Amino acid sequence: MKAPSLRHDHAANDAAPAPWWCEGVPALLAQLHATEAGLAQADAAERLRSGGDNRLAPPPRARLFVEIGRRLRNPLVLVLLAAGAVSALTGEGTSAWIIGAVILLSLLLDQAQQQRALAAAGRLVDTVSLRTTALRDGAAREVEIAALVPGDVVRLAAGSLVPADGVLLRAEDLFVQQSALTGESFPVEKKAGAPAAGPALDQAGGALFRGTSVISGTASLLVCRTGAHTQIGAISGLLDARRPDLAFENDLRQFGNFILRLTFALVLLVLLASGLAHRAWLESFMFAVALAVGLTPELLPMVVTVSLSRGALRLARAQVIVKRLSAIHNLGSMDVLCTDKTGTLTEAKIELVRHVDIAGVDSPAALEAVYLNSHFESGIRTPLEDAVLAHGGVDVAPWRKIDEVPFDFERRRLSVLLERGGERRLIVKGAPADVLAHCDRFQQGEGFAAWTAEARDQAQATLVALESDGFRVLGVAWKAVPSTLEDAQLQDENELVFAGFAAFLDPPKADARAALEALRAQGVHVKVLTGDSELVTRHVCEALGLPVAGVLLGAEIATLDDRALAQRARRANLFCRVDPIQKNRVIRALRARGHVVGYLGDGINDAPALHSADIGISVDTGADSARAAADVILLRHSLDVLSQAVAEGRRTFANTRKYILLGTSSNFGNMASMAAAAVFLPFLPMLPVQILLNNLLYDTASVALPLDRVEPADVAAPQHWDMPQLRRFMFVIGPVSSLFDLGTFYLLLVVLGASAAQFQSGWFVESLATQVLAIFVIRTRGPALAGRPHRALVLAAAAVLAVAAALPFTPLGGLFGLVALPLPFYGALLGMTLCYLLLLEAVKRLFYRARRAGAARKIPRHPRRPRRA
Repeated sequence: MKAPSLRHDHAANDAAPAPWWCEGVPALLAQLHATEAGLAQADAAERLRSGGDNRLAPPPRARLFVEIGRRLRNPLVLVLLAAGAVSALTGEGTSAWIIGAVILLSLLLDQAQQQRALAAAGRLVDTVSLRTTALRDGAAREVEIAALVPGDVVRLAAGSLVPADGVLLRAEDLFVQQSALTGESFPVEKKAGAPAAGPALDQAGGALFRGTSVISGTASLLVCRTGAHTQIGAISGLLDARRPDLAFENDLRQFGNFILRLTFALVLLVLLASGLAHRAWLESFMFAVALAVGLTPELLPMVVTVSLSRGALRLARAQVIVKRLSAIHNLGSMDVLCTDKTGTLTEAKIELVRHVDIAGVDSPAALEAVYLNSHFESGIRTPLEDAVLAHGGVDVAPWRKIDEVPFDFERRRLSVLLERGGERRLIVKGAPADVLAHCDRFQQGEGFAAWTAEARDQAQATLVALESDGFRVLGVAWKAVPSTLEDAQLQDENELVFAGFAAFLDPPKADARAALEALRAQGVHVKVLTGDSELVTRHVCEALGLPVAGVLLGAEIATLDDRALAQRARRANLFCRVDPIQKNRVIRALRARGHVVGYLGDGINDAPALHSADIGISVDTGADSARAAADVILLRHSLDVLSQAVAEGRRTFANTRKYILLGTSSNFGNMASMAAAAVFLPFLPMLPVQILLNNLLYDTASVALPLDRVEPADVAAPQHWDMPQLRRFMFVIGPVSSLFDLGTFYLLLVVLGASAAQFQSGWFVESLATQVLAIFVIRTRGPALAGRPHRALVLAAAAVLAVAAALPFTPLGGLFGLVALPLPFYGALLGMTLCYLLLLEAVKRLFYRARRAGAARKIPRHPRRPRRA
């Protein structure tokens, strides 16, 4: 059976038809061939096959060609394409074939690794994919959101993301945040059967739309539109760019442009020198083209992809699911982690320990009020409500719920309107300060009394004492209302009777102290963002050994502009009594100061901060909206596993940087030597085809670099791109290679009296040997022999060296202009290579020592005293 669809928005006449949400529920059920009991599983499966998945942006059919086209636009690949085209047009078929092989090797390896990584990431993300409850075969079943079809009936509760467009069949105290579609700042109430006031989205009082989220209440939704047919599907392209993560990509692009400029300058230099030496223009031009290819680290995209995909798989074994591969780089760069308190620093095993009046005396009235409020509220239950209900001790049978004013983060309160024996009562719970501010009386035994200054001071002292002891506290109040009141409003939350405080204990996590110390050792500064009080948060931080550098309250944040907040946020590490918007402002302020910021949260109120952070981190049991906004999902709820993820991000970064350092330093040295030799020698120091073959073999040895081990120093601190240091490394290490190239020139020309062909063959072997062996020196900041390279890297290097040594003696070598070399050359080459590696090791150590000394000089140990007049 073909899936039914609603009438489209096109009509035969000129008048635009009313949108589907203006039609009544019976008409929609008839059009969809559905009932309020949901669909049969077989019917849903058939509709899914014919109508497609409930996805916003299905991948295009020509994705492979699009991906290859994107890779071909890389500046590094453009150099190779230009060189290959020139070689083909000038009749240099062998050179064109080698360049083509290099491009093909880079594209195939990169594409294969990318597809493998995407497939692996997809399988991992499926384990934490968003699901919803749908009625199938008359029973409630959990199904993936992507499997929903028109005609399905889904159940929603507070914290749910609305999975598709549809109309409400049932709704109870339902408030929805739909600012993503309509721009409305505050949650709006939705009611089943409410007629649409007009065709606009914000006038659809009885419909819900994909991309919005449920703040409170429960509902049943008849799915009417799915996938690209939803309202948000029309702008799904904008959603794909929800938070551009361009730091890593921009750095790589800058590096590619730098190599492009350097290559252009070298090519011009060679052409100028050849012109002055009156060489054949075509021969000189092809030599310059070959140098350009030799300078290009064309396998960089593949190395990045392999490193990221391996990092994602390693993190999966540590129970960390990476939704976006590029997020791994940000994990390695993260230097500030902002986290909520509950569930990360504490066990989230909350118990209701005390229920007291303003004097701190046990109060049955406070217990009754907080229990009734928690029992009858329809929003998603927090650990606090669970703790209240687990405590028990209150009979709810005589009470009946009339209405509810759901919780929101502006007023920080929740009210329920209840009735018992004709008496109606509004019961309010929330943040103590907010509840106290709306009370004009307080509970005193069986009666109540008006506030006095002494009573206010006593209530405040009791609150401070509870919070100082580490208790999380709610304020509870109530008032009698007319028996005719049916619809509770915000203005009803005034002139309340304060019943007392409910005090909860949430002990610190046993492993949180060690995890915080590990993050601190990794150079990650932990900042706590919580809606709880500063006294409770201080108590938890002291228990965990987290020094309090500064406290910033939500009320203070509200008075600061963005620039002032950026300054204050840098120094403070506790942000208390903050709402979701303020959390988001803190994240943005820290990023504005140049920090790479991670945010760990799992609640509805954490979604904005997760969206704005460089790296959003949630847990598999978090709210739908939190998991949807996150880049990384933790399957184990511990800061310890996050410390492992940070280390993996830095390991990935380190192996990417190795390839860049190797490619730029050794390649630059060899290509600079060739350019210089071309000026003084009466023949080309190496044929263009030999340069290209040399580069191809070197790249083959570099393929194993993403598998390499990294040093402890590489994971000890946040990793950032440092282009000035990269250039300095290239201009320091490159000349070392050039120095030994000059030694090889002397050996070949003066000692061995080599012909042009022998000179070119000898230098081909020498330059390849020094480049490949330099990998084992440059891959580590410490002693080359102390660092253990990966076995695959050793085998790849050995294979390339064997090929380079044997190639001149084979018929294949003759195709590239290589001739046999005398055996004394290999003996001299062995000695010179050993000296080269020793000098390279010494220069490398001097470079890093000077860098460390320079970094130390930037931090003044003692402030200078002002000079006396």
